[in-house]
Amino acid sequence: MYQAHWGLDEAPFRSRLDPRFFHPSPTHEDAVARLHFLVDDSRRLGLLLGSHGSGKSLVLEVFAQTIRRVGWPVALLSVASLGPSELLWELATQFGLCPERGLRAEVLWPSIVDRICEYRYQQMPTVVLLDDVDQASEPALGCASRLVQIDPAPESRLTVVLVAQPERVSRLGESLLERVELRIDLEPWGPEETGHYLSAALAKAGRQEPLFAETAIARLHQLTGGVPRRVSQLADLALLAGAGRELETIDADTVESVYRELGAIEV
Repeated sequence: MYQAHWGLDEAPFRSRLDPRFFHPSPTHEDAVARLHFLVDDSRRLGLLLGSHGSGKSLVLEVFAQTIRRVGWPVALLSVASLGPSELLWELATQFGLCPERGLRAEVLWPSIVDRICEYRYQQMPTVVLLDDVDQASEPALGCASRLVQIDPAPESRLTVVLVAQPERVSRLGESLLERVELRIDLEPWGPEETGHYLSAALAKAGRQEPLFAETAIARLHQLTGGVPRRVSQLADLALLAGAGRELETIDADTVESVYRELGAIEV
């Protein structure tokens, strides 16, 4: 609705899991680098933590894309609503096993173990990225724990990454958390990084000239706490309101009024 007014080729702040719109902030670039360390150093279990909206799922997608480019097997799935059989079916599917729908967990396990061992024989790392594990059912958590223990041979190159919100990480249980070899934390953006993100997103969408006043960036950061998803949501609403008011730039008052009047930012 507002692209023509602001001279944009596309909406810059739409919510999406698209690696093209990944903003390489220091905290997100560091997270991707640490994920690569886990794989390159043949570590078995990593833990990626971040608050709701911090960009965990996008970091996983960007990392998975780099793994796919070199031809290594990688499975990326959210386990929030999956039972053990569904989790294993998704895993088997992403490993190219083409399982039939409805197979039970006890039927799927042997084929997954065999495939992971096969990758070891081929000297390829195997990467499993499990998003939303803090929202998983107890049976699914048990399945994840068992997965971590697959193929304990010293030459095994299986790496599993669990992703959760910090305040809910205790749901994973001590036995699983004790196996974690590297914890990775996603931090909110600072004011400067929030400004860098806004400029970069607008540039990708076709706008090179500044659009948000410095005072607007500062207020937007204060209201969102630098949480990436909230920053995107409020920036998007501000562009919509500014276009409706036929503004030339977004000022702090526009950001404030949008936050108060057009809807609460997701918390």
